[in-house]
Amino acid sequence: MRRHLRLGAMLLRLGLELARGLWRVRTFPGLPAQQRHAAVRAWSRRMLRATRVHLRMHGTPHHGACLMAANHVSWLDIMALNAAHPTRFVAKSEVRQWPLLGRLVAGAGTLFIERGRPRDAMRVMHDMAHCLRNGEHVSVFPEGTTSDGTHVLALHANLFQAAISAGTPVQPVLLRYVDASGAPSRAAAYVDDDTILDTLRRIAEGPPIGVEVHYLPVLQGEDRRQLAASVQQALRAALHATTSVG
Repeated sequence: MRRHLRLGAMLLRLGLELARGLWRVRTFPGLPAQQRHAAVRAWSRRMLRATRVHLRMHGTPHHGACLMAANHVSWLDIMALNAAHPTRFVAKSEVRQWPLLGRLVAGAGTLFIERGRPRDAMRVMHDMAHCLRNGEHVSVFPEGTTSDGTHVLALHANLFQAAISAGTPVQPVLLRYVDASGAPSRAAAYVDDDTILDTLRRIAEGPPIGVEVHYLPVLQGEDRRQLAASVQQALRAALHATTSVG
């Protein structure tokens, strides 16, 4: 009974925050970047609190234009990264169709890519490079899909071309969902046939969890495949190190 009440309370809080976010994002076109970023960070932190997820930051986001390459575990990843440091995202076009959340993600300036369409990939590469040249942070999930967080999948190299074209560094960002002891938690995982409600049920069934956002040293390169391999190695090494400590 308690977990059902907890899930109900979570859904109510999420509904309120989604409505609040939809109202706030309507004002974004008239706001300077600093105010938009502050609003996105505050809303993302409230969304994490509504889902009983505590943010833990390690390291420092790169100052200046940067492509941030993160491993992908959950639909909560976007909120976690924006709660730590607001950034533009590149996401699969399906995210735009998510109820309510898709409208919010789009309103925050997300660049959507239609997977399997090379011509659309080229369009997004140009858009990413343009944002980077304008001094923005752009975040990608180069695994191309989610994992349960216990390992880092092979990275797609194409997304790194934007950083090479714009002459900006790449910062690997490791995401870990953990329990109170620091051990890996699967509660937030969004893999295979998982639904958003499945993740919320799992989180409601136990004590609150944490999401660790680890900003790793920046990397640069002139070859996208080598750059992807270096980012993958950095993420896997950091995951091994943090899991061993946890």
